[in-house]
Amino acid sequence: MKNYSIEAVLPHAAPMILLDELLSFDEESGTCRHRITEESLLYNDSLLGVPSYVGIEYMAQSIAAYANANEIQQGRQVEIGFLVSTRKYKCEFPVFKTGMELIVTVTRLYRDESGLSAFDCVIVVNDQQIASARVNVFQPENPAKFLADQL
Repeated sequence: MKNYSIEAVLPHAAPMILLDELLSFDEESGTCRHRITEESLLYNDSLLGVPSYVGIEYMAQSIAAYANANEIQQGRQVEIGFLVSTRKYKCEFPVFKTGMELIVTVTRLYRDESGLSAFDCVIVVNDQQIASARVNVFQPENPAKFLADQL
């Protein structure tokens, strides 16, 4: 497995890249990291952290990083995908506090021919699972054409 920078595998422009690093990936799963700091996007000074509902976006970006790292490995380019839905998002904390190092792991459950995929996602802090969800995403074969067809 080659190591890719998070900027290489996420089709986002700064400051919308919320993750710090792609730690690992294979054909079925990926793991990313983000340390909560005062510079974290969506950091709230009065909460001294990031609201925990942002965990859904950490999961979605981890899915994109996993998927695009695999695309690059196979000689294809990074493409955009779409967050379709999330089910059963649960988090033990209302706020990801300053200093927390979030480890986000996404595991693909299935992918159909249309590009629809489902993932089990977890966020771990200090080896303890603190959040989980099932996230459904859509990555069409030709995202530009798909978007043009929607207009």
